[in-house]
Amino acid sequence: MEWFSKQRQSHARINAPALVQVAAIAIISTRCLDLFMLFNMLGVRGVSDFVHRSVQTWSLTLVFLASLLLLCIEFRCAFVIMKGRNWGRWIYTVSQIIAAGYLGAASLGFGYPELFSIAGETPREIFTSLIMQKLPDILVVLLLFMPEESRRFFRLQ
Repeated sequence: MEWFSKQRQSHARINAPALVQVAAIAIISTRCLDLFMLFNMLGVRGVSDFVHRSVQTWSLTLVFLASLLLLCIEFRCAFVIMKGRNWGRWIYTVSQIIAAGYLGAASLGFGYPELFSIAGETPREIFTSLIMQKLPDILVVLLLFMPEESRRFFRLQ
């Protein structure tokens, strides 16, 4: 049988550099840790109340669903990055820009809802908190773009 003897051609590369592996694992682990800490802090009842509050109006529902979609996109990017696909690192970077932009805007009162915002009295405090909260993501983006080994890995696809 001919279809049993054919080898499948895969465009994915097996040997990702250590820095790319660290970046992909960091994406997955930070997102899982974020979810774990959220569930631990809120508990089952708190998570239920959070979801209930998030689906009370159309705008809250859209923001909630968009945040879940963004989480799924980030997980997908992590696995695609391990395969050496260049578009994965770019989509991850764009997703971080969108998340930071929306979080900053909502925290400063320009976005809706306040449910997804950072507490702070002055814009400087909010900006500092935002940078501290996004620091792991900034470091992951730097790992994907700055080292020559990482750039070469994605260029040779």
